[in-house]
Amino acid sequence: MTALEDPTSSSSLRTLPPEGRAALRAGVVGNLIDNIHVFLPVTALAPAMLVIAGPSAAASAGALIIVAMLLGRPVGGVVFGRIADRLGRTRTTRLAIAGTAGCALAIALVPTHEVLGAGTVALVLALRFVGGVFVAGEYSAAIPLAMEWSAPRRRGLMSGLILSMAPWAQATIAFAVAALLAVLGPEQYAAWGWRALFVAGAALSLGMMLYYRRHVVDAPMPRRRSAATARSSGSAPSTVPSAPRAGLRSLLAGRWAPAFWQAFVLMTGLWLLTDSTVLLLTARLSTDSLLTPEAVPLVMGAASIAQALVMALAGHLSSLVGRRRLLVVWGLVAAVLGPMLFWAAVHAPSLAIAALLAALLQVATVSAYGPIAAYLSERFPTEVRSTGYGSAYSLSLVLPALYPFYVPALEPWLGRHPTVMAMVLLGGALVVVGALLGPRLSPQDVDTDLDEVAERGAR
Repeated sequence: MTALEDPTSSSSLRTLPPEGRAALRAGVVGNLIDNIHVFLPVTALAPAMLVIAGPSAAASAGALIIVAMLLGRPVGGVVFGRIADRLGRTRTTRLAIAGTAGCALAIALVPTHEVLGAGTVALVLALRFVGGVFVAGEYSAAIPLAMEWSAPRRRGLMSGLILSMAPWAQATIAFAVAALLAVLGPEQYAAWGWRALFVAGAALSLGMMLYYRRHVVDAPMPRRRSAATARSSGSAPSTVPSAPRAGLRSLLAGRWAPAFWQAFVLMTGLWLLTDSTVLLLTARLSTDSLLTPEAVPLVMGAASIAQALVMALAGHLSSLVGRRRLLVVWGLVAAVLGPMLFWAAVHAPSLAIAALLAALLQVATVSAYGPIAAYLSERFPTEVRSTGYGSAYSLSLVLPALYPFYVPALEPWLGRHPTVMAMVLLGGALVVVGALLGPRLSPQDVDTDLDEVAERGAR
């Protein structure tokens, strides 16, 4: 059997065909670009909100723009996950990338609040929602595709490298905004500098779409399964998977419901950690700390770099000690240390100490994402993998994404910062519970074909 026929053998990357190596490279770089679109409004729009929303709605509009994309992603995870399972990962990825690029370019061209009034914010909200649909479609197809091409022993490492692109994207945006503010000044940045970042994001997506078109193909896992079925029946091999394609109903209340709901609990915890230690930390550093507005992107950029490095390590470490064990330990650390580190970061006396504490906070919490790409891909078989991955990854962010509504309601009862600290504690606890509900698979158990791992995890 050749490497093309068995891309998930324990051979090294050098034995993969060019299509496999291209899929892995595209998974890493594509997720970087994907997350650039995710983090653009978090940092890039903040210094320009007066121009976009006007003085009376700048603060509330910023939060709503973030939530709009977060709420679009569950729709994209379900819809495009289903499309990817039916039509193929690569074709779906190209479609999603094109949509993401179009939304970013449209945002770069929106008129100012002075021209359109409240219509400017409404237009940006609509485009961010649709952009969230396409972003989720991209990772629901491209990341399972990369996992299907990965050798089993490298699956955890590739998972960590791919998902570490999220903090690298956050750092890239943070440093780019800081540089443009320094070069252009706040007035020129608000006038047009932020638009250049969205144009650059659209150009990066178009380049990645061209790369997928020229170099990336679907992994031949379904063809292997069909060939095996055909050999056992004496018929000719088919390129169509032998198992029936399943949909969202099978995830929510059918055959794969236990895997979905277990992953849903786990991912809800991780999203709570993300919202509290990335989005809310950024906001609180801007409003409640001793830092200047120009210093906040530098602090968050430094923290993102630390998060990215440890996240990649966490993915590889999960292949050595087991995915569940790593997630349980990381969730406990997040629940115990995370709240204290959040408090300390917001009250840090200097930029350097704030950056150190923010880095420690993100390492102790959201670096746990490292093995998630591999973990979720291993929970679902080929015929429902993108649907399962996209739905579990995206539907779980809905409740955490509503934090702009429930955090202000809880603050009079718990206190301003203790409310966020409670979110960190709850997020870590849910990661522990979700991991304990999952299968106890040893490193040897996951050193095999993705579908075999999914079957073992379902027993």
